[in-house]
Amino acid sequence: MKHFIKKELPLIIIALIPLVYLLVIWEKLPEKVPLHWNISGEIDRWGSKMTLAGLVLLLNPFMYLLLWVVPKIDPKRKVNNMGGKYYQLRVLMGLFFSALAIFILIASQKQEMNDGGLLALIGLLFVGMGNYMKTIRHNYFIGIRTPWTLESEEVWKKTHALGGRIWFIGGLLIFVSCLLIQDKQTRFTIFLGLTLIISFIPMIYSYFLYKKG
Repeated sequence: MKHFIKKELPLIIIALIPLVYLLVIWEKLPEKVPLHWNISGEIDRWGSKMTLAGLVLLLNPFMYLLLWVVPKIDPKRKVNNMGGKYYQLRVLMGLFFSALAIFILIASQKQEMNDGGLLALIGLLFVGMGNYMKTIRHNYFIGIRTPWTLESEEVWKKTHALGGRIWFIGGLLIFVSCLLIQDKQTRFTIFLGLTLIISFIPMIYSYFLYKKG
């Protein structure tokens, strides 16, 4: 029990950070807040601040529970074999979703979406995921799950080795472009293009590896 508390407490604290921030700004939030923005950064859906609070507060606990239960339902127990690397991945995802929740709260309070900041945050997630990708063991839940990587452990390993490098570089390019480029449309086009590249190259690579093997 002590080991469980020591291990899980930091992750629970990370998941609760948005709640603390929400309590701090609650009185400053207008009763009617934006809940969704379109690609151009324009508000296209409004709602009550109670609805916003519910959406934000459900996001982190859901992700915490999902990542906590994955190793327990993995039929091959490969996720568990990642040991400390999977825990670090859970910390990374927890930090990302907490940052995302706080970002949404700030945008709702200001009633203005900083799309460059949001895309930069996603770029940093890609960097972090790329750094851990090669350590992800063959499993059915996380990683580059194509029919060919799931069929062959060797294809899985080689695909994730390449995918890790591509995700790291692609995420870094997204982050830098968000800092340097001011035009929203150009920024989003670069983000979308790089996201498609880092998504499809490993998938195509896994297919050709499988056919070759």
